[in-house]
Amino acid sequence: MKLLSKAVILSAGLALAACSNAGRFDDTNDVTLNGSNAGIVPGSAQDPKSPLYFQQTVGDRVLFEVDQSTLSPTGRATLDGQSSWLTNNPEYNALIEGHADEQGTRQYNLALGARRAAAVQDYLISRGVAGNRIKVVSYGKERPIEICSEESCYAKNRRAVTVVSVVPSS
Repeated sequence: MKLLSKAVILSAGLALAACSNAGRFDDTNDVTLNGSNAGIVPGSAQDPKSPLYFQQTVGDRVLFEVDQSTLSPTGRATLDGQSSWLTNNPEYNALIEGHADEQGTRQYNLALGARRAAAVQDYLISRGVAGNRIKVVSYGKERPIEICSEESCYAKNRRAVTVVSVVPSS
């Protein structure tokens, strides 16, 4: 009986000890970047140096009006954030993808997507991003993110998207 009571007491003690610090195995609270930014997981949407942060917080796309490649005030504000992020993170290059809605011919939309991508590229360069860090491509109407024959879908497809990637090492 003494052995059984000792085992019960020991088990109860271990169970209570296990409950004393519920977060002791959660090492995300201990992650630091060069001794700062405690609690930020590198590469996460909270890490200001990550592509995910760029995409979700800075904004990776600007939208355009029908048959236009002129930047709106909202688009310029997004690109101001992109230029700042790219300036602060020289280890990344940018690929600007130009897109169009499904209206019009394939050739017309490829040219329109190219003009939209070029407008974004020109703006980023004017804000101090080195031109050799930016490439452009046009997909025209070939890569829609919304497929329907309504203005709400068309509006989402008239865009330029900035995709960032790490500069290849030499």
